[in-house]
Amino acid sequence: MSATTAATPAAAAAPVPKAQFDWRPLALLAALMGLALPAIGTPSTWVTLTVAGLAMGMIIFVIASGLTLVFGLMDVLNFGHGVFIALGAFVATSVMGGMTVWAGESTAAQLASVFSAMLVAMAVAGAVGWAFERVIVRPVYGLHLKQILITMGGMIVGEEIIKVIWGPIQIPLPLPSSLTGSWQLGEASVEKYRLMAAAIGALVFVALALTLSRTKVGLLIRAGVQDREMVESLGYRIRRLFVGVFVAGSALAGLGGVMWGLYQQNVTPQIGGQVNVLIFIVIIIGGLGSTLGCFVGALLVGLMANYTGFLAPKVALFSNIALMVAVLLWRPQGLYPVTNR
Repeated sequence: MSATTAATPAAAAAPVPKAQFDWRPLALLAALMGLALPAIGTPSTWVTLTVAGLAMGMIIFVIASGLTLVFGLMDVLNFGHGVFIALGAFVATSVMGGMTVWAGESTAAQLASVFSAMLVAMAVAGAVGWAFERVIVRPVYGLHLKQILITMGGMIVGEEIIKVIWGPIQIPLPLPSSLTGSWQLGEASVEKYRLMAAAIGALVFVALALTLSRTKVGLLIRAGVQDREMVESLGYRIRRLFVGVFVAGSALAGLGGVMWGLYQQNVTPQIGGQVNVLIFIVIIIGGLGSTLGCFVGALLVGLMANYTGFLAPKVALFSNIALMVAVLLWRPQGLYPVTNR
C-alpha cells in the first residue's frame, strides 16, 4: 500500500506530453519544389516559377482563409463566399479609379491607392457579411444541407446586385505602374506585385495564427465551438463573437477579391463563383477548418499550377484536382485535420 501511495503523487506530477507538430505536409511542399527543379532544368526558370507559384498560393490563401475561418470556428458551409470576393474586387475598381488622377506617377500615392482600395473593400465586404449572417445564415445554423442551398442562392442574388451597380460587363483593374515589371535576381525574374501579394498573405496568416492561439478572443471562440453553453454561463456572449468571426471572414474575402482582381487585372460579376472551386480544393486539401492546412494547401496549389503550366499546359487544367485526389488518398481528412470534424 505504501509503495502504491508513494507512486501516485509522482505519477500525478508528471508533465502532460505535448502533441508533436506534424512536419510531413511541409516536407511534401519541399518535395514538390525539389522534384520540379530537375524537371524544369534551368535554375533561374525554377526560381521564377517557384516565387510566382508561392505568391499565387498566398493570394489563394487570403481568399480561402475567410471561408476556412467561418467553417472552422462556426461550422458554417458558406457557399456564398464568392459574393464577398466579387464585391471586394468591384469596390477596388471604384476606389482605385477615383484615385487615379490623384495618384499620378508617384509611387507612394499609387501604393496608397492600392491599400486604400483594400481597406475599403474589407470594410464593405465585412458590412455586407454582417447582413448576410443575420438574414441568410443565422436561421440555418447546424443545418449543413440548408446552409449550402441558401448561401448558394445568396451568392446568385449578390451577383445580380453587383450587375445592377457596376454593370454585367468585364471591368479592367490594372496594376499601377509602380507595381508592374519585375526585379532581376541573377537570371531569374520576380514580379513586383507577386512579392507584395506574398507579403500580404504571410501577414494575414501570422495575424490569424496569433489571434486564434495567443489572444483571449481566440480562446473564447475556440471554447465556444467546443461547449457554447459553458462559455455563455460564464457571462460571455458567444453569438456576438461568432458574428464577429463571420464579418472577419467576409472582410478577408473582400481583401482576397482585390488581390485576385489585380492579379487578373480585370473583374467580372462571376469572379467569385469562378474562384469558389479553387477555394474548396484548397480547404479540402488542407483539412476542413484548419488555418495551417489552408495555408499549406494554398501554397501546394499555387506551385502545382505554375509548374504544370510550364511543363505541360494541357495537364494544368486538372492538375489541382489530381493534387487533391493524391493528398486525400494519403490523408483522407486533409493535411492538418481538425479533430472534431
